[in-house]
Amino acid sequence: MAREHTKTYRAGISVIAWAASLTLFFPILWMVVTSFKSELDAFASPPVFLFFDWTLENYHIVQTRSDYFRHASNSVILSCGSTLLALLIAIPAAWAMAFAPSKRTKDTLLWMLSTKMMPPVGVLVPIYLLYRDTGLLDSRMGLVALLCLGNLPIVIWMLFTYFKEIPKDILEAARMDGATTLKEIVYVLAPMALPGIASTLLLNVILAWNEAFWTLNLTTSKAAPLTVFIAAYSSPEGLFWAKLSAASTLAIAPILVIGWLSQRQLVRGLTFGAVK
Repeated sequence: MAREHTKTYRAGISVIAWAASLTLFFPILWMVVTSFKSELDAFASPPVFLFFDWTLENYHIVQTRSDYFRHASNSVILSCGSTLLALLIAIPAAWAMAFAPSKRTKDTLLWMLSTKMMPPVGVLVPIYLLYRDTGLLDSRMGLVALLCLGNLPIVIWMLFTYFKEIPKDILEAARMDGATTLKEIVYVLAPMALPGIASTLLLNVILAWNEAFWTLNLTTSKAAPLTVFIAAYSSPEGLFWAKLSAASTLAIAPILVIGWLSQRQLVRGLTFGAVK
């Protein structure tokens, strides 16, 4: 009876998991299918799913009308640049909070996390004016700095959690052997926390890649990433669903491939230190 109950329970969990996965994946599938439709088929009622005239016209129009590779290169630069800058700041900060905490460390961590609860629109005007006066509007440097600062609290929190799982005795042994703080971080701490650092890096790249609010409000053409590329297919006359779907598919394809290839590393990092 116990085995049958366990099998039934596992089967039920599997069914629920598959149902949840298909529910989450269906909008992406519908978007990809719509990108191969004509605008007439995209607006058809009732909607058509597979039985229509498949076409690559939308992808041709999207690439002709907008320079996809320029927007994609901007997305890569902004995502990777902001992530590397965030790690350079967050690793020493998380090290100090994990291995040399003060009475205010917990308060500092909570304060940093609380900044993520503030709606970005609340500080849009002062940041826009600051960027306008400093010449950082529509610049990669300005967006890299802003994306870095926006995701920095999450990066520090994650690294702090991973570093806390590392025994202090190992770092003390390195100090006794004459290691400086920099060598301690680079040659001892970083290799031991590599799964956690890798998962933090991947998560930050995804967050920066998907950022739309700041990129839409602080860029026009030079530093415009793929989020601006997608928004170009919304006009006062209405939405061009087929072309919008093609643009969205091109925008999310790179990050989906990266996520799929690195899923094991991401899961390993997120569960780092969970089992002793």
